[in-house]
Amino acid sequence: MAKCDVAIIGAGPYGLSIAAHLKAQGVDFRIFGHPMHTWLAHMPKGMKLKSEGFASCLYDPGSTFPLEAYCREKGIPYAHIGLPVPLDVFASYGLEFQRRFVPRLETNLVTSLRRSPEGFRLGLDDGRSLTARRVVMAVGLTHYENMPANLAALGESFATHSARHNTVDQFNGREVIVVGAGASALDLAALLYQAGAKVQVVARKPVIRFHDPPDNLKPSLIDRLRTPMTGIGPGWKLFWCANAPLVFRKMPQEFRFEKVRTVLGPAPCWFIKEQVVGKIPLNVDVRVTEAKVLNGRVSLQLTDSRGTQSTLMADHIIAATGYKVDLRRLTFMDSDLQSAILSAEQTPVLSANFESTVPGLYFVGTSAANTFGPLLRFAFGAGFTAQRLSRHLAKSADRSSMSSSQKERTESREQDEVAVR
Repeated sequence: MAKCDVAIIGAGPYGLSIAAHLKAQGVDFRIFGHPMHTWLAHMPKGMKLKSEGFASCLYDPGSTFPLEAYCREKGIPYAHIGLPVPLDVFASYGLEFQRRFVPRLETNLVTSLRRSPEGFRLGLDDGRSLTARRVVMAVGLTHYENMPANLAALGESFATHSARHNTVDQFNGREVIVVGAGASALDLAALLYQAGAKVQVVARKPVIRFHDPPDNLKPSLIDRLRTPMTGIGPGWKLFWCANAPLVFRKMPQEFRFEKVRTVLGPAPCWFIKEQVVGKIPLNVDVRVTEAKVLNGRVSLQLTDSRGTQSTLMADHIIAATGYKVDLRRLTFMDSDLQSAILSAEQTPVLSANFESTVPGLYFVGTSAANTFGPLLRFAFGAGFTAQRLSRHLAKSADRSSMSSSQKERTESREQDEVAVR
């Protein structure tokens, strides 16, 4: 049976960035998944990223190929701040990153994962199997769709999660209700409106608050000290979230979980505001208290904070209700392996090196946000993750699988680190 030292499950910004670092350090690894799949298949064409250009990158050692370099090569307009990044540009950039830095990516999906005497055994969708001493779970968002139960009960003919809509042209002329108040909800509403749908938004929030546009593209030193810019947004609160994830990990669990829920909560970006305000009905301060199908259409009963009820009818409901990490959703994992992972609110408890309580099993990205903070909810967090995790994995790499030149590089690097300490 084929074997490797490290198997990476997932080929989004985190998986690809980790793979690029491991390749440079000579670690024996394999990576599985369709590159940039979430961005290509589960986000609507035509949308733009909330993150600024400088924070919308994948990471090789030394960061030699940021988004700016790709845009310069292709003649695509780019700015560090203030020019929204189109989804198709970011996805194409990610594919080019993969071709350059992770050329041996395997597009097979992992269909089973369980422990074995060698570490872990992985089953692939083509029937092959392999063993790996360590496994990195870079599974991204798609396993964690958060669909309200009353909407899920309607069936997919009448209600779907926003992640199911790569295109919206099929809703031309139809009445659609988008449930949610975040970027996904308002982005989808704008795209539906442009596609000719009759769209409304339903949100529990009393007011939909759009992010403010950057008001100072060339801040002075005083401005930068007063409101530092980070890869996840401006301000000192976000500065500490972006630059001190290891400190965040040491905070009490209740504090960490609350901050991950509330810091940078759902909010549409500034550039979408003019596309929806005054054009699309925004039903705010209401909850969906009943959902049912009547005569081939969906009837939503809404109740506001004062208890007043109203009803909306539509052909289809799109739940832009985000994602919620839940290890039980990773159904390809063996039940014995699932039960061996210590978790809190169905999210894995992790070491400072992303390792779960099952030795050799690591979680990154959104799955690790409750440990390391809001940074891990964004592609920008792949830089910190790839650097730290690859260093840890390289230090404990399986030397028997390395070539002599790889061993020499690893030993030399470890000697340099000892000398520095």
